[in-house]
Amino acid sequence: MNLHIEYERETDGRWLAEVPEIPGVLSYDTTAEKAMAKAETLVLRALAERIESGEDRPMTISIEFVAA
Repeated sequence: MNLHIEYERETDGRWLAEVPEIPGVLSYDTTAEKAMAKAETLVLRALAERIESGEDRPMTISIEFVAA
């Protein structure tokens, strides 16, 4: 599974980071790095929940950061 964290600066100055491959995984923060770190944490939590519930089997994961 390849995941991409897309990030961009909003007009109000906040940074938005989201992972399009996993609906609902997005975060805001004051810097791009903080927003991406939060998004990465959310991805790992979402994947862990899917594996624990039997929805997904263990898999190789690759995360790439992409400027939007």
